[in-house]
Amino acid sequence: MTDPVLKRVAVRKYTSEKVAPEDINKLIAAFQAAPCGMHEADVMQMTVVEDETFLSKIEQVTNNACYNAPLLFVINVKKDSSFGERDASVAAENLMIEAAELNLGSVYLMNAALVLNSASDLQKELRIPTGFQTCVIVACGHAAEQPDNNRANRYQVIRK
Repeated sequence: MTDPVLKRVAVRKYTSEKVAPEDINKLIAAFQAAPCGMHEADVMQMTVVEDETFLSKIEQVTNNACYNAPLLFVINVKKDSSFGERDASVAAENLMIEAAELNLGSVYLMNAALVLNSASDLQKELRIPTGFQTCVIVACGHAAEQPDNNRANRYQVIRK
């Protein structure tokens, strides 16, 4: 299977190998290419976390909910945005598909994002803007194992 949409699976175990800077740039470009509701690009912001000190702090605050991934994309949205959560989900999907294209693993983390919102000091250290909240975190890295996840018939589909 070569299509990155079909190749993408949730990876929850990573090697300690760092993601190459050029791959991080490609992932950021995928984030930037995400659509936004009503052309409101100012309602979303992302913090890329690759520093081991910050990764450790986030793991501690979230009770290891980021699976010790060597790279986190913390996607933040304006608290009063009508489209922010949707925009963040679409941007996260772009990141995860690009990660699959780059032969990297990734996983969409909502609970870790919610927990991070309660850590205001850490949010300040991560320079998450005032008035924004973390909506989703995408953990990313080299997969330590590849899940066998056949999703060909996951959801009901009705054709008429």
